[in-house]
Amino acid sequence: MRIKEQRKQLVKRRPTLLNAESARVITRPHIPGDKARTKGLIDRVSKLSDDDVHNLLEAVLQDFSGRHRNFRGALQRNFSRIAEQVPKRIFLSSEQQLLLGAYFTAEYSVESAALFNPSIVPHPDQTGVDKGSQRFVMSFRATGEGHVSSIEFRSGMVDENHDIYFDPISQYVATPEMHTDPVYHRLHFRRKLEEMGVRDQVTNRLLEGLDETFTCDELETRIQNLHSTKFRLKDKQHAIDTALWLARSNYEVIFRPDEQISERVIFPVSENESAGIEDARFVRFENDDKSIIYYATYTAYNGFDILPQILETTDFLKFKMHTITGEAAQNKGMALFPRKINGKFVMLSRQDGVNNYIMFSDSLRFWNEAELLQEPVHPLEFVQVGNCGSPVETSEGWLALFHGVGPMRKYSVWAQLLDLHDPSQVIGRLDEPILTPDELERDGYVPNVVYTCGSMIHGDTLIIPYGIADQRCRIATVSIMELLSRLKAD
Repeated sequence: MRIKEQRKQLVKRRPTLLNAESARVITRPHIPGDKARTKGLIDRVSKLSDDDVHNLLEAVLQDFSGRHRNFRGALQRNFSRIAEQVPKRIFLSSEQQLLLGAYFTAEYSVESAALFNPSIVPHPDQTGVDKGSQRFVMSFRATGEGHVSSIEFRSGMVDENHDIYFDPISQYVATPEMHTDPVYHRLHFRRKLEEMGVRDQVTNRLLEGLDETFTCDELETRIQNLHSTKFRLKDKQHAIDTALWLARSNYEVIFRPDEQISERVIFPVSENESAGIEDARFVRFENDDKSIIYYATYTAYNGFDILPQILETTDFLKFKMHTITGEAAQNKGMALFPRKINGKFVMLSRQDGVNNYIMFSDSLRFWNEAELLQEPVHPLEFVQVGNCGSPVETSEGWLALFHGVGPMRKYSVWAQLLDLHDPSQVIGRLDEPILTPDELERDGYVPNVVYTCGSMIHGDTLIIPYGIADQRCRIATVSIMELLSRLKAD
């Protein structure tokens, strides 16, 4: 294949760089795994004099209260995590409880290592926005100590001249309240248990007596009953462990309304995502009744296995997390189309780590079949191709960005056009990338990478936030008309 001389760049790089800030910290539990250590610490604090407790607590509050909203509340919550280990013979004052909470708390810098792989969607609240302007929400993958990834947000405005402005970033970072007792759907739960190797007979007994929807408390009651059955101990334990792991992967988190969007961090809380929440691809989804909901597919990682997940929100305050099931939902990098097509949900996906696939389903959470959409054809993508977030709709078709990986593991961003009514048909693609790392973008945590998890149309322009070297972010813009004319010509 002859590689063409690169034409004039389609995209315009914006000058603003979005860098990681190590000063953005959350509080998180810091509890030793060994209960003997926990009890020893409780005993030592209980023997301190009232004056020592007061002075130590005052020093902690002076050092840390200005860095966190409701800092006392965080200390009290972390004390409650170990309260049952306090011997009944020990009475703890309110100050002793708070001081113990401080001993079992640590700060965590959520983006000390990197802030990258962004996606962008229109803000759900466009009240008071000038004509020709649009508010947006941008999500990021933030990475801190131990390479643990979480989801962060920023908000801002793009005006009629396509200039982009970010809202001031709060000095605080907040994690949400977690609710571990959402409603589960029996059909989805059964399918996922089967995929994860739980024997049919055990699954039947475990779910026996549960309604079509059930809660975590109701499931735990069934688990207790399963202990007394005559199934092999190995099969019972596998079913119990798998069911609990799956249940705890489906939960809700709620932020406080007074917490700015830049304060909100979705930090890993369940076992399946203990090593990170990776590469959320947000999309503004329009239902058949024209109502709007925001979805994001992401990868939960526990250090060994991945689990494809989807979250939903209408206001970026309350988020519901669900597991995606089905034989075709076994890999990373899923991206949902922003509406149904011919009555079906549609998703781009990875199946083999090399090619791009497309999936159709009647259910948002069950994906059983995938068909090949795109293979590497250009030398700069011979290693692999993969989607760069949800496609955006144009009059000419679905505009889908994708990444290609070439020699020296160099990433680039490309564009293709999918048929509006049958997106399994590629009707145009560029024969050169629209973004490759320039000399100022090559170096970083992972060199020679540009990558995006989602773009947004504003008027006649495509807004593309993108990660640089898996460390920092930038924004590029491109004329939709010029991009479409190139896609049709190539």
